[in-house]
Amino acid sequence: MMPDIDYAVLFEALPSPYLILDPRLVILDANVAYQRVASLRRDQLLGRYIFDAFPDNPQDPDADGVRNLSASFARVLASGEPDTMALQRYDVRDPRRAGRFTEHWWSPVNTPVVDSEGEVTCIIHRAEDVTAFVRSRRFRNQGGGELTPREEGMEAELYARARELQRLNEELRLAHGRERQVAVTLQEAMLHSPDLARHPNIAVRYLPAIGSLNVCGDWYDTVDLSDSRFAVAVGDVVGHGLQAATVMGMLRSALSAVSRTVPGPAQALEILGLYARSLDGAMATTAVTAMVDSRSNLIMYSSAGHPPPVLLRRDGSWELLDQATDPPLGARPEHVLRPQAGVAYETGDTLVLYTDGLIERRDEDIDSGVGRLTSALSTCADLGPETLADTLLQRLHLTAGSSDDIALVVIRL
Repeated sequence: MMPDIDYAVLFEALPSPYLILDPRLVILDANVAYQRVASLRRDQLLGRYIFDAFPDNPQDPDADGVRNLSASFARVLASGEPDTMALQRYDVRDPRRAGRFTEHWWSPVNTPVVDSEGEVTCIIHRAEDVTAFVRSRRFRNQGGGELTPREEGMEAELYARARELQRLNEELRLAHGRERQVAVTLQEAMLHSPDLARHPNIAVRYLPAIGSLNVCGDWYDTVDLSDSRFAVAVGDVVGHGLQAATVMGMLRSALSAVSRTVPGPAQALEILGLYARSLDGAMATTAVTAMVDSRSNLIMYSSAGHPPPVLLRRDGSWELLDQATDPPLGARPEHVLRPQAGVAYETGDTLVLYTDGLIERRDEDIDSGVGRLTSALSTCADLGPETLADTLLQRLHLTAGSSDDIALVVIRL
């Protein structure tokens, strides 16, 4: 018979330090060993973003703990596979001296917990504190004597870890070279927009999420309809990687084709929504498309659950294009006509379309992100499209890398 194991008690009794993190890297639990090495109680850890609880040492200009650990977590979330890190220096706050940090060395392993559908539900972060060993090695190297049996055991484990990392790195290097070539070729083909070359007043940007091989589910496109009219669209397929990119390519091509045959954006999204129902992985895709008529100075638009475009006026004022918003593609069980709205513009105004990676932040309402975007835009009305696009990314994009991809289109009207 299987013993009745209390896993909560078992977790507490583990001699190695363990954290449990959700996919947003928020701390769900910490065992006693971790609390001890971190010099923090459980209530000081639970519910906190890990890098808020453990920031880089501000006194160390070469500190790279946050960057390295963040990259490891991203690999785990993207691959669903464990990630063993090399020996890592990552200083922690000194509980006895406010504002001071103490040197610490760690041997970390990050292991995903995956559900029945292959999604990572949480990450088990094991962080062996090997500070004493590193300091002892320094002392021995300076003629301070022999290693103790415990130190010899730790050295053997670190050596085994190093050999494992060497093997994994070689496998990853070979695999990454092949996958990156496929990814870059796929991205260039999927995001190629021939009509864009005829619009020097349009700037586009695409930034992939961390660990996404440079391809994700976001897209942008421009379609010439006549001498005075063109359509522009951005969209966002749920997920990352090659599968999401494949769905994105199919939806983008379908929308590009249908935009040339229907009267306006609403009808284009209606047909795209019907197509999405028959396409695996396309459900809950968001998209917004707008038709710009330079003869009448009018923008017609329709949105399928997507963040609203922004019309930036020449004087720095702005207007959200949020009067024709409907649920994402395939969200309704029955076909319903989609709404469409129009807004007039003046020469010199700027239209900005984007995906949610530009504005979303962890544990923050999306309205706050939209407010941050409009606040940035209000000071940039005199910038050209290329400069404005770069400025928005600099001000709004997370410098450490985004957990979601970003598509951005800036049009000087």
